[in-house]
Amino acid sequence: MFKIDNELKSANIARTVRFTEPLFEKLNKIAAENNVSFNLLVLQCCKYALDNMSDEK
Repeated sequence: MFKIDNELKSANIARTVRFTEPLFEKLNKIAAENNVSFNLLVLQCCKYALDNMSDEK
């Protein structure tokens, strides 16, 4: 299980994001296995990606 950033639980801005069917299915399965909402998982993944980006271009 991964650590949930509680700051993300209060996110309230809705935007549309499109996923491929296989990616959606994988993310949805991970969310269900970890007892979190799909939206919270996606926010957590985005935050992790941004926090761990390389500064190299």
